[in-house]
Amino acid sequence: MALNISLICLVTIALVFFVAVQATLGGGIECENLKEDRCAFAVSYGGKRCVLEKHVKRNGLEKYTCKTSEIEADDKLKDHIESDECIKSCGLERKSFGISSDSLVESSFTQNLCSPQCYKTCPNIVDLYFNLAAGEGVFLPNLCQARRQMAEIKSSAIVAPPPYHSLQFFATSPQSSYQDSKLTATAPALSPFY
Repeated sequence: MALNISLICLVTIALVFFVAVQATLGGGIECENLKEDRCAFAVSYGGKRCVLEKHVKRNGLEKYTCKTSEIEADDKLKDHIESDECIKSCGLERKSFGISSDSLVESSFTQNLCSPQCYKTCPNIVDLYFNLAAGEGVFLPNLCQARRQMAEIKSSAIVAPPPYHSLQFFATSPQSSYQDSKLTATAPALSPFY
Protein backbone atom coordinates (compact mmCIF):
# COMPACT_ATOMS: atom_id res chain seq x y z
CA MET A 1 0.00 0.00 0.00
CA ALA A 2 2.86 2.38 0.83
CA LEU A 3 4.38 1.51 -2.54
CA ASN A 4 1.17 2.51 -4.34
CA ILE A 5 1.09 5.92 -2.60
CA SER A 6 4.75 6.51 -3.47
CA LEU A 7 4.09 5.51 -7.07
CA ILE A 8 1.10 7.89 -7.28
CA CYS A 9 3.21 10.75 -5.86
CA LEU A 10 6.03 10.00 -8.31
CA VAL A 11 3.63 9.95 -11.29
CA THR A 12 2.04 13.20 -10.13
CA ILE A 13 5.43 14.90 -9.80
CA ALA A 14 6.47 13.66 -13.24
CA LEU A 15 3.22 14.95 -14.77
CA VAL A 16 3.64 18.40 -13.19
CA PHE A 17 7.26 18.51 -14.40
CA PHE A 18 6.19 17.53 -17.93
CA VAL A 19 3.52 20.27 -18.07
CA ALA A 20 6.00 22.87 -16.77
CA VAL A 21 8.59 21.89 -19.38
CA GLN A 22 5.99 22.04 -22.18
CA ALA A 23 4.96 25.56 -21.13
CA THR A 24 8.60 26.65 -21.01
CA LEU A 25 9.48 25.17 -24.39
CA GLY A 26 6.74 26.91 -26.34
CA GLY A 27 3.53 25.25 -25.32
CA GLY A 28 1.83 28.67 -25.39
CA ILE A 29 -0.27 30.55 -27.92
CA GLU A 30 0.65 30.18 -31.56
CA CYS A 31 -1.28 32.55 -33.79
CA GLU A 32 -1.61 29.99 -36.59
CA ASN A 33 -3.48 27.67 -34.19
CA LEU A 34 -6.06 30.25 -33.11
CA LYS A 35 -9.59 30.26 -34.46
CA GLU A 36 -10.95 33.39 -36.09
CA ASP A 37 -12.97 34.35 -33.00
CA ARG A 38 -9.83 34.55 -30.83
CA CYS A 39 -7.18 35.83 -33.24
CA ALA A 40 -7.52 39.61 -33.35
CA PHE A 41 -5.76 41.37 -30.45
CA ALA A 42 -4.05 38.16 -29.28
CA VAL A 43 -0.32 37.94 -28.56
CA SER A 44 1.71 34.78 -29.17
CA TYR A 45 4.00 33.13 -26.65
CA GLY A 46 6.88 34.75 -28.54
CA GLY A 47 5.44 38.25 -28.01
CA LYS A 48 4.30 38.85 -31.60
CA ARG A 49 0.80 40.14 -32.29
CA CYS A 50 -1.67 37.93 -34.12
CA VAL A 51 -3.60 39.26 -37.11
CA LEU A 52 -6.74 37.93 -38.75
CA GLU A 53 -6.64 37.72 -42.53
CA LYS A 54 -9.52 37.13 -44.92
CA HIS A 55 -9.12 35.31 -48.20
CA VAL A 56 -11.84 34.83 -50.81
CA LYS A 57 -11.70 31.46 -52.53
CA ARG A 58 -12.46 30.97 -56.20
CA ASN A 59 -15.93 29.74 -55.32
CA GLY A 60 -16.63 33.03 -53.50
CA LEU A 61 -16.47 31.62 -49.99
CA GLU A 62 -14.48 33.55 -47.41
CA LYS A 63 -11.72 31.85 -45.47
CA TYR A 64 -10.18 33.34 -42.34
CA THR A 65 -6.68 32.59 -41.14
CA CYS A 66 -4.76 33.77 -38.14
CA LYS A 67 -1.13 34.73 -38.77
CA THR A 68 1.79 35.91 -36.70
CA SER A 69 2.68 39.51 -37.50
CA GLU A 70 6.06 41.18 -37.12
CA ILE A 71 4.60 43.62 -34.60
CA GLU A 72 5.86 43.00 -31.09
CA ALA A 73 3.84 43.56 -27.97
CA ASP A 74 5.10 44.61 -24.57
CA ASP A 75 7.02 41.76 -22.88
CA LYS A 76 4.40 41.52 -20.12
CA LEU A 77 1.70 40.72 -22.68
CA LYS A 78 3.12 37.49 -24.12
CA ASP A 79 0.79 34.52 -24.44
CA HIS A 80 -2.40 36.58 -24.22
CA ILE A 81 -5.85 36.34 -25.78
CA GLU A 82 -7.84 39.52 -25.30
CA SER A 83 -10.99 39.22 -23.19
CA ASP A 84 -14.46 39.80 -24.58
CA GLU A 85 -14.95 42.53 -21.96
CA CYS A 86 -11.96 44.51 -23.27
CA ILE A 87 -13.02 44.05 -26.88
CA LYS A 88 -16.43 45.48 -26.02
CA SER A 89 -15.33 48.32 -23.71
CA CYS A 90 -12.67 49.50 -26.17
CA GLY A 91 -15.18 49.58 -29.04
CA LEU A 92 -13.51 46.86 -31.09
CA GLU A 93 -14.73 43.76 -32.90
CA ARG A 94 -13.40 40.21 -32.82
CA LYS A 95 -13.33 40.06 -36.60
CA SER A 96 -10.88 42.92 -37.06
CA PHE A 97 -8.58 42.36 -40.00
CA GLY A 98 -4.94 43.41 -39.94
CA ILE A 99 -3.48 46.11 -37.73
CA SER A 100 -4.00 49.76 -38.63
CA SER A 101 -3.97 53.20 -37.04
CA ASP A 102 -6.93 54.35 -39.18
CA SER A 103 -9.43 54.00 -36.34
CA LEU A 104 -7.53 56.58 -34.25
CA VAL A 105 -9.09 59.38 -36.34
CA GLU A 106 -12.62 58.18 -35.57
CA SER A 107 -14.10 60.14 -32.69
CA SER A 108 -16.31 57.28 -31.46
CA PHE A 109 -13.34 54.90 -31.36
CA THR A 110 -11.06 57.25 -29.43
CA GLN A 111 -13.90 57.92 -27.02
CA ASN A 112 -14.05 54.19 -26.23
CA LEU A 113 -10.27 53.71 -26.23
CA CYS A 114 -9.74 56.62 -23.83
CA SER A 115 -12.59 55.65 -21.52
CA PRO A 116 -11.54 54.41 -18.06
CA GLN A 117 -13.14 51.02 -18.80
CA CYS A 118 -10.67 50.49 -21.66
CA TYR A 119 -7.66 52.67 -20.93
CA LYS A 120 -7.20 51.55 -17.33
CA THR A 121 -8.16 47.88 -17.61
CA CYS A 122 -7.07 46.66 -21.05
CA PRO A 123 -3.26 47.02 -21.24
CA ASN A 124 -2.93 44.87 -24.37
CA ILE A 125 -5.20 47.08 -26.47
CA VAL A 126 -3.76 50.28 -25.01
CA ASP A 127 -0.22 49.05 -25.76
CA LEU A 128 -1.19 48.29 -29.37
CA TYR A 129 -2.80 51.67 -30.00
CA PHE A 130 -0.08 53.51 -28.05
CA ASN A 131 2.45 52.12 -30.53
CA LEU A 132 0.21 52.76 -33.55
CA ALA A 133 -0.33 56.36 -32.44
CA ALA A 134 3.40 56.82 -31.89
CA GLY A 135 4.00 55.61 -35.44
CA GLU A 136 1.78 58.49 -36.58
CA GLY A 137 3.63 60.99 -34.37
CA VAL A 138 0.91 61.14 -31.73
CA PHE A 139 1.36 60.53 -28.00
CA LEU A 140 -1.71 58.51 -26.94
CA PRO A 141 -1.96 59.92 -23.39
CA ASN A 142 -2.08 63.45 -24.86
CA LEU A 143 -4.72 62.37 -27.38
CA CYS A 144 -6.84 60.90 -24.58
CA GLN A 145 -6.38 63.98 -22.40
CA ALA A 146 -7.50 66.22 -25.27
CA ARG A 147 -10.45 63.88 -25.85
CA ARG A 148 -11.49 64.12 -22.18
CA GLN A 149 -11.14 67.93 -22.21
CA MET A 150 -13.31 68.18 -25.31
CA ALA A 151 -15.93 65.99 -23.65
CA GLU A 152 -15.87 68.24 -20.57
CA ILE A 153 -16.23 71.34 -22.72
CA LYS A 154 -19.15 69.82 -24.60
CA SER A 155 -20.90 68.77 -21.40
CA SER A 156 -20.35 72.06 -19.51
CA ALA A 157 -20.52 74.68 -22.25
CA ILE A 158 -23.98 76.09 -22.40
CA VAL A 159 -24.06 78.90 -24.88
CA ALA A 160 -27.34 80.76 -24.57
CA PRO A 161 -28.44 83.72 -26.64
CA PRO A 162 -27.98 87.06 -24.88
CA PRO A 163 -30.99 88.48 -23.07
CA TYR A 164 -33.39 90.49 -25.22
CA HIS A 165 -32.87 93.71 -23.29
CA SER A 166 -29.11 93.75 -24.02
CA LEU A 167 -29.64 94.12 -27.78
CA GLN A 168 -29.54 97.71 -28.93
CA PHE A 169 -30.04 98.96 -32.44
CA PHE A 170 -28.75 102.35 -33.46
CA ALA A 171 -29.67 103.90 -36.77
CA THR A 172 -28.44 107.27 -37.95
CA SER A 173 -31.53 107.98 -40.04
CA PRO A 174 -34.55 106.18 -41.43
CA GLN A 175 -32.87 106.03 -44.83
CA SER A 176 -29.66 104.42 -43.51
CA SER A 177 -28.72 101.05 -44.82
CA TYR A 178 -28.00 97.85 -42.86
CA GLN A 179 -24.25 98.57 -42.97
CA ASP A 180 -24.83 101.87 -41.23
CA SER A 181 -26.74 100.15 -38.43
CA LYS A 182 -24.92 99.17 -35.30
CA LEU A 183 -25.72 96.04 -33.31
CA THR A 184 -24.29 95.63 -29.85
CA ALA A 185 -24.88 92.70 -27.63
CA THR A 186 -23.43 91.61 -24.34
CA ALA A 187 -22.71 87.93 -24.00
CA PRO A 188 -20.90 85.98 -21.31
CA ALA A 189 -17.16 85.78 -21.90
CA LEU A 190 -15.87 82.31 -22.64
CA SER A 191 -12.44 81.23 -21.50
CA PRO A 192 -9.96 80.07 -24.16
CA PHE A 193 -9.84 76.32 -24.80
CA TYR A 194 -6.13 75.78 -24.08
